[in-house]
Amino acid sequence: MGRVTGKVAFITGAARGQGRSHAVTLAGEGADIIAVDLCRDVDTLKYSLARREDLDETAELVRKAGGKILAIEADVRDAEQMRAAVRDGLAEFGKIDVVVAQAGIAGMQGDPKDQAWIDVINTNLIGTINAIQAALPHLPEGASVIATGSTAGLMQTKALDNPGSDPGGIAYPLSKRLLSTYVHEFAAQFAHRKIRANVIHPTNCNTPMLHSEPMYQAFRPDLPNPTREDAEVAFPVQQIMPVPYVEPEDISEMVLFLASDASRYVTGMQMRVDAGGYLRWYDYHV
Repeated sequence: MGRVTGKVAFITGAARGQGRSHAVTLAGEGADIIAVDLCRDVDTLKYSLARREDLDETAELVRKAGGKILAIEADVRDAEQMRAAVRDGLAEFGKIDVVVAQAGIAGMQGDPKDQAWIDVINTNLIGTINAIQAALPHLPEGASVIATGSTAGLMQTKALDNPGSDPGGIAYPLSKRLLSTYVHEFAAQFAHRKIRANVIHPTNCNTPMLHSEPMYQAFRPDLPNPTREDAEVAFPVQQIMPVPYVEPEDISEMVLFLASDASRYVTGMQMRVDAGGYLRWYDYHV
């Protein structure tokens, strides 16, 4: 038997990248999947998001891994769409045991600037809350809630030299910090129901978000049009281990642990999968 046999996982941002990896990993360990993704671009962003064909590919990979799947196009920014996705998932599978609030966007140099700020906050923070709260009334004892943060949300930032120059970019670490606080308090409030809630903080991860023009520019501001090869020289600055990034499957292993009964007493944690990125910036403290 797999480590999550018999469980049903509700996963946002499941069409590609980390979300797809989480869906396939959990399916391979016995779970059935409710997979949600927007499947279209957000106009303010400078890179493309997943499409329906990506979500369909995730569905095929989940089936090959041995799981059943319900694939739904829905926008995490809309609470009613999240509630509808949960209702459809319950109608299909009868329960939800695991929530993986993975959907997220990066808004560096997003335009118009005010809307880029709004889109990132509404997706990363409000979208995470919408997904968790849509599922909450239906979560049984022993359920696991897992949100995706970022080491960017844990880093201390210096005073801005040019406030207002890139609100979409600043909204990313802010949204990850705030969702981490939300999950911390959620874990405390619902521990009496034996519902667990934790945040996973990846460092650079080998996904389309990292391999995008705005991300390359963020890592190589010294170049007018940096390529992937240019950026990969700078990627290792985020980690203390000599690697440019981790793989989605590395994050999925932590998701699997937190989704399984092996972590039945693990809650309220900020779990870093960051190749020592936190160690590069911080001394030991509790």
